[in-house]
Amino acid sequence: MPSSDAAVPRRDAFYYRHTLPVRIMHWINVIAFFILLMSGLQIFNAHPALYWGKSSYTGRPPILQMVAKETEDGKVVGVTRIFGREFVTTGVLGASRGPDGDLVGRGFPSWATIPGPQWLSLGRRWHLFFAWIFVINGLAYVIHAILSRHLVRDLMPTRADWHSIGSSLRDHLLLRHPKGEAAKHYNILQKLTYLIVIFGLLPLAILMGWAMSPRLDSIIPGWVDWFGGRQSARSIHFIVALALVAFVTIHVFQVIITGLWNNLRAMITGRYRIPATGDRHGTE
Repeated sequence: MPSSDAAVPRRDAFYYRHTLPVRIMHWINVIAFFILLMSGLQIFNAHPALYWGKSSYTGRPPILQMVAKETEDGKVVGVTRIFGREFVTTGVLGASRGPDGDLVGRGFPSWATIPGPQWLSLGRRWHLFFAWIFVINGLAYVIHAILSRHLVRDLMPTRADWHSIGSSLRDHLLLRHPKGEAAKHYNILQKLTYLIVIFGLLPLAILMGWAMSPRLDSIIPGWVDWFGGRQSARSIHFIVALALVAFVTIHVFQVIITGLWNNLRAMITGRYRIPATGDRHGTE
């Protein structure tokens, strides 16, 4: 005879995953990040090359360069040079189609830059304005995370987390994701990634952005040299931006494969759904 609890239908459970301040700051970050990224590419296109040192006039080749070249038969091709090695990147980097459909020399394509295909002065204004929004919003998040204990409770790894790093890495590689009660908490890889981004990459990007400002250099003379010079700061800023793009790409991928609507609902309403399990032991 089946047990009585076997006949009881199990229902999905909902729990409050993200507080209202976290949700608001998350969406402000989303908007600010994409505007910063695309306006930053606009600024980069004014001189699509990266150097190391205090000046670009050293006689040494750039560590990265995007240029347009004309072949012997008169065709325009885009070329990306990395540490002297050339890669043909026509249509994406170095040369891409402009508003009229013709290939033109430019670092990143026009669809990746705002405002408009080529507007350096306004691009700088947008970048600076949203950079301050990003900074203020980031400080507000850190303060809220500390005061609400979100930082200690949800993001700081525990001893058990460190012991599970191997299994967590294996689960991520196999696209296996936690279910039931385990889905309510970040795993060790998520915690480490968020901590690196929040307290490592984002502050470094902001600091390198300040290092490119002549006004700040005049307030504290020589501090830019701590990072190798203004050109080095520009290169670090660019590399960190690429790392943040990689983080966002992986983050969005994880959001999609673990339940797009469930994750979106959690970041809009705060409510996250835990699907009913097949038995009381949590198997499906």
